[in-house]
Amino acid sequence: MTELNLTYPQYLVLLVLWEEGRVTVGQLGERLQLDSGTLSPLLKRLEANGFVRRERSLADERLVDVTLTDAGRRLERRAQCIPERLFSSTGLTEHDAEDLRDAVRQLADALNASLRKETA
Repeated sequence: MTELNLTYPQYLVLLVLWEEGRVTVGQLGERLQLDSGTLSPLLKRLEANGFVRRERSLADERLVDVTLTDAGRRLERRAQCIPERLFSSTGLTEHDAEDLRDAVRQLADALNASLRKETA
């Protein structure tokens, strides 16, 4: 990812945008389970590098839409090698990675549910 001038969290943001096209900052935070304090600097760096654009939503000015720029769309082609390189460097298979992702999601869901119970 270094050759693409991306950190792993920035790559995750771009994955969502390559899939969805346009999302709000809130939707992005929910999807990646990142709070705005973490997400805002990531988006600022991606915007400074010319990969994304942030704009107030036309439908609701309280929301900020995040979209890809042309450079962000072009980057998708160059980033297609990343999953293979990650698997190669970690020794995980795609199936192992899916199992790990599912286990982490279960853990996060359980922790979130526990926090909700404590604050209720």
